[in-house]
Amino acid sequence: MKILSAKQVKEADKLTIEKQGISSDELMERAATKVFEEIHKRLQGAPIPVKIFCGIGNNGGDGLVVGRQLIEAGYDVTIYIVNYSDQRSQDFLINYDRVKNRTKKWPVLLKSEDEFPEINYGDFVVDAIFGVGLNRPLPDWVAGLVRHINASGAFVLAIDMPSGLMADAAVEDLESIIRASYTITFQVPKMAFYMPDTAPFVGDLQILDIGLDAGFLKQTGAVAELISKPEARALYRPRQRFSHKGNYGHALIIGGSYGKIGSVCLAATAALRAGAGLVTIYSPKCGYDILQTALPEAMVITDPHKEILTNIQFDLDPDVIGFGVGVGTKEETIEAFERLLKMNKKPMVIDADGLNILSKKNELLRLIPEGSVLTPHPKELERLIGSWKDDFEKLEKVKSFTREYKVIVLIKGTYTFVVTPNDLFINTSGNPGMATAGSGDVLTGVITALIGQGYDSLRAAVLGAYLHGKAGDLAAEKFSYEGVVAGDIAKNTGAAIFDLFETKQTNNS
Repeated sequence: MKILSAKQVKEADKLTIEKQGISSDELMERAATKVFEEIHKRLQGAPIPVKIFCGIGNNGGDGLVVGRQLIEAGYDVTIYIVNYSDQRSQDFLINYDRVKNRTKKWPVLLKSEDEFPEINYGDFVVDAIFGVGLNRPLPDWVAGLVRHINASGAFVLAIDMPSGLMADAAVEDLESIIRASYTITFQVPKMAFYMPDTAPFVGDLQILDIGLDAGFLKQTGAVAELISKPEARALYRPRQRFSHKGNYGHALIIGGSYGKIGSVCLAATAALRAGAGLVTIYSPKCGYDILQTALPEAMVITDPHKEILTNIQFDLDPDVIGFGVGVGTKEETIEAFERLLKMNKKPMVIDADGLNILSKKNELLRLIPEGSVLTPHPKELERLIGSWKDDFEKLEKVKSFTREYKVIVLIKGTYTFVVTPNDLFINTSGNPGMATAGSGDVLTGVITALIGQGYDSLRAAVLGAYLHGKAGDLAAEKFSYEGVVAGDIAKNTGAAIFDLFETKQTNNS
């Protein structure tokens, strides 16, 4: 699913009005009616006080439509107009008059902090103060109202955007954003819904199709692409019936050190579960017995050193190399990694201490094979690219980094981002149970296996992130969030692939 900018959303509104021969007020009525239906479905006529806070622009107009329809349906509704300016949108005025004509309970005008209403824990609050068009900080007293709503503990439903949140830009004062329990947005998601700093303000998210022009939505370029099951399914390449292990790549997983052999075992397990035809592990000598016992399906080569990697040499021709899990950052290992980079021209997946080595000795970045995938968590990313003032600046810095070094960067998080100079993909699978030791090692193995099978690096990173998250979801269904360990994620990778399809996979001839 595409994520569009606020400007693109406005263009879609305008084109829809022109092509469908409707007024902007009719489009507003259509969209807000769908919001009313969702609220009515949730409340089922319950005698709960509903308090609607409307701005004086089009988001406020949406709130007025919803308020009018809730009143007509018999709910106990109070509408408040947040009067932060003398200017009103035309559609706001139209719907303000409709409310006055349908009920004797006229909207209440709010002009300062002295007029804030009491909001109780059991109230149902609808936030329609600012929508997708907000591009500046809130007026001080309106920011105070936001904090007042947040402090109430009431259930808060935001229409289109939580007020105070900007679709395409950072917000300096995070305390001045509505902390929604539920957000209903129109037609397409917005970038701010997925940024680490601002995503928590969205709550549960529902995207309503309000019939914006399909041609425009299809043709316009996206700010980012949201990856869920349909998109992942489209990336998957089914196996051919007449094939053998040699058709699915030889993945070499290089990693481990004394006390951290588990990391390379997890990565190799995930690579096998993600379909690698062959997996070889290169580890220190201390890992040999462990790996041969724990993972008989993998081949094992050992370094001359017992506890760390010092001289990475192998007599094989892998299709892809996964490097970094558990290797440590000893000087001998750094030197071994440098020699590997100079020798190897195959794509790599670099994670964990591999990234830390690149941060310590950043001249090695020039040696990374083109099309390799780097998989940092936020702290590892900061060590690679430096600090950033907000999430939007972070993404621009990452894009510049990928352009300079011709790599793909996968930023781990609640929403995993896959970044290239010109593309941004945001993964939606996964859950809090995956915040567990070794989860990232599993992701390394999955992506390494996919590249080895012939997926291009970008496709492998995007599909790999989804499968990794889905495997975590399947594990959590069995064990709870708290009960998930990384091995469960690795073991469920095959089940995550199976889950892509509504019906059982069939062999292709």
